[in-house]
Amino acid sequence: MTEPQHPSRPTPLGASAASGTHHREPEAAAESCQCVNLAVYAPGLTEVDVVFTTGGFPRDAAPTAADLHRVELPGFNHGVHHGTLTGLDHGSLYAFIPRDRDLEPTGPVVGGLLDPCGDAVETREGIHWSTRVDRSFDWGDVTAPDTALRDTIIYEAHVIGQTKLHPEIPEHLRGTYAGLAHPVMIAYLQRLGITAVELLPVHHHADESHLSELGLENYWGYNTLSFFSPHPSYATVDAQRRGPQAVADEFKGMVRLLHEAGIEVILDVVYNHTAEEGPTGPTYSWRGLGERAYYRHVDDSPDSDYLDTTGCGNTLNFADATVVRMALDSLRRWVEEFGVDGFRFDLAVSLGRDAHHHFTPQHPFLVAVTSDPVLSQVKLISEPWDVAVGGWQTGRFPPGFRDWNDHFRDTVRDFWVTSRAALDHGDRPSPLGGLADVLSGSQGLFAPSGRSALSSVNYVTAHDGFTLRDLVSYNHKHNEANGEDNRDGTENNRSYNHGAEGPTDETHVEQSRQRTMRNVMVTLLMSLGVPMITAGDELGRSQSGNNNAYCQNNELSWTDWPRLLEDPAAQTMHAITRRMIRLRRAFLADQPYTYPSRDSGHMMWFNADGEPMTQQEWESPSVRVLQQLIGIPGGRTSGLVIFNAGLDADVVRVPRSQPGAENLLGDLVGGELVLALSTHGERDRVGSTVGPGDVLAIPGYSISIYALSQ
Repeated sequence: MTEPQHPSRPTPLGASAASGTHHREPEAAAESCQCVNLAVYAPGLTEVDVVFTTGGFPRDAAPTAADLHRVELPGFNHGVHHGTLTGLDHGSLYAFIPRDRDLEPTGPVVGGLLDPCGDAVETREGIHWSTRVDRSFDWGDVTAPDTALRDTIIYEAHVIGQTKLHPEIPEHLRGTYAGLAHPVMIAYLQRLGITAVELLPVHHHADESHLSELGLENYWGYNTLSFFSPHPSYATVDAQRRGPQAVADEFKGMVRLLHEAGIEVILDVVYNHTAEEGPTGPTYSWRGLGERAYYRHVDDSPDSDYLDTTGCGNTLNFADATVVRMALDSLRRWVEEFGVDGFRFDLAVSLGRDAHHHFTPQHPFLVAVTSDPVLSQVKLISEPWDVAVGGWQTGRFPPGFRDWNDHFRDTVRDFWVTSRAALDHGDRPSPLGGLADVLSGSQGLFAPSGRSALSSVNYVTAHDGFTLRDLVSYNHKHNEANGEDNRDGTENNRSYNHGAEGPTDETHVEQSRQRTMRNVMVTLLMSLGVPMITAGDELGRSQSGNNNAYCQNNELSWTDWPRLLEDPAAQTMHAITRRMIRLRRAFLADQPYTYPSRDSGHMMWFNADGEPMTQQEWESPSVRVLQQLIGIPGGRTSGLVIFNAGLDADVVRVPRSQPGAENLLGDLVGGELVLALSTHGERDRVGSTVGPGDVLAIPGYSISIYALSQ
C-alpha cells in the first residue's frame, strides 16, 4: 500500500491538485506535479482505499488485482475521506473500496464504487470504473449567444432521435453529438427560428434492470450514472473507441458549433435520483458510500425505508449539504467546462424538499443556484412537480427560475383539442376565459412569486406524452411496445382522434387534425412567456400513439426525416411554424426591451361585434369568437388576432374606437391590417387588408393574425 505524499484536504470533492501545488489551472497543476488530492463523501464507510491503474493501461482490457495500485485515504472530515497519491493520471481507471476488503487475485475486479464527482465513467467487461480526463478545450473566440428570455424559442430534442434518420447528414455522424452540430441540422434550426436546443439527459446513464430483462434500453436517459460526464454512446464510434476524453471533446465541439450559429444549449438534468434504483437495486456508488446520507429516508431511524418522491426507486437527499454540493459542482462543471447555457431540472420539487420532506422556495439548493455567480447567469428551468404529497408547485419556484407551465399545456389542449371533440359530439366546449389567461402569460400563477410572464415556459407537448400529431390522432395511448401490457404512461392525455384512431385515409378527418395542430402551434408561439417546441412537432412527427417512449431507441422515437421532408402536410405545418416564429420576432422588435419583464402592457379583448368582452361572454361555452389587441407603453399595437373556435365560419367586425382603448386603437387609424397568417390554410386570403369597423368572414376553427402596416 503506497503512502500519501502530501497533506490532503476534504474539498473539492473528486480529484484535484494536491496541496502545495495550487495553480490558476488545477488540472495543469496536477499534471505538472503528478500528485492528486482525492476526496469522496462516504459517511457509510469507516475507512476507504482507492484502487487504480496508471494512465497507460490498455483500453481493451479489464483490470485485475495485479494491475491495480492501492492507496489508503487517511483523512476524514465530516464524512469525507481524503488522501493524496501519485500515478492517477489522465486515463487512469479507479474505484473506491472499504479498507477491510481484499481483492480477488485473479479475474476482473468487481464491487468497486464509482467516484460520485469523478470526471467520467468507463466500462470494462461490464464493470464500471471512474476515470480522469484532461478537461481543457480550445474554444477559440466563440462566446455564448446569451439570448434574452423574451427572444428565446426552445426546441426540446434527443441527441439520437434528432439526426438518426436524416439523409443529408453523413451516416457515421447520425445520432451523435457531432451530427446535431452538422451544418445541415444547424441550418434547419436557424431557418425555423430556434434559439436554444434543450437536450434530453446527456449525463452518462445506465439502463434499468427491468428494461435489460426485456431487451430494451433507457432511451430518454433519466437514470444517471455520472453527473459530470456526457453519455458515451451519443458520441461517434471513433470518439467512443478513443475514450472519455474524445467523447467530452466531441460534446464541447457540438456546443462550440451551435454557439457559432447563435444557438444555445440547455440540458435536461436529473439530480432527483440515481441509477441505483430501489433498495435492492444495483450498487454503483452512492448506496455503497453511504445510502443513509445520499438517499432520502422516511425518518432517521436505522431501519427506515427509502422515501421515493420520484417514482424511480430512490430520491437523492437534498437535505444533506454534501449532496447539494455535489449537484452544484456538477452544474458549474457543465457551464464552465462544457459551455452549456442552462438547465431544465427534472422533478425539481424533489430538489427543494427540506429535512421534513416539505418543498420550500427558500431551500438552500435553490438559493445557492440563484445566487451563484456562475449558475445565476444561465437559464434555470424547473419541472415544478414530483410524485409525492405536495408535489405540484407550478408558479412557486423562486425568482431566477422559469417553470414548465403545465397549466398552459392543459388549458391549450382543453381549448383546441378536447373542445373539438365536444363540438363534434354536441357537448359543451371550454369557454374563452382560459385561453385569454394563457395568452397573457398565466400571470395569476407567477405574480405571487414576484415573477413575470417570462417565468412561464409554455409548452403543449414534451418528450413525455403524445407528440402533437398523436394528440390529434389518438383517443387512447398505445404503449404495447414498452413490454408492460400498455399499463405505463398517463391516461390523462386530453387528446382527440377527430373521428378515427390512428392513421386514416379519411380526408375530412385528416384536414380537421391538421387545422387543430396549426391552432395549437400558433397559440403556443403567440402567448406571453417562453415557448418550447417538441422536436418534430413542427412537421407532425408521430410515435404511433406511444405516450411513454422512454425505452424506444428506434424508428418509433426518431424523427422520420425522409418521409416528413416529402409530405405536403408536414411542409405546410413547418411553414406555419416558421412564419409564426417570424411574426413573434417582428412583434417583439416593435416593443420596448422591458416588455414583458417589467411591463406586460395592456391587452384588449373584443367579441365578434368588435365590442369589449363581458363577464358573461368569458364564461359562456357558446361564445366562440375572440379578438385580441396588445398595446405596450412606448411601443405600438402591431396587429389584431381573431380566434374563431366554432366549427362554422362567423361574421366578425374589426374593433373601432372604444372608451379606454384610444391608445391601443389609435395605431390602427391611418394604417392597414394585413392578413399575415391563417391556420385555416386559405392562401388566397393572405395579404388581404381590413380597417377598423370592417366586417369580414372568419373561417371556422381557425386563427387569423393581421399585422399592422403603415
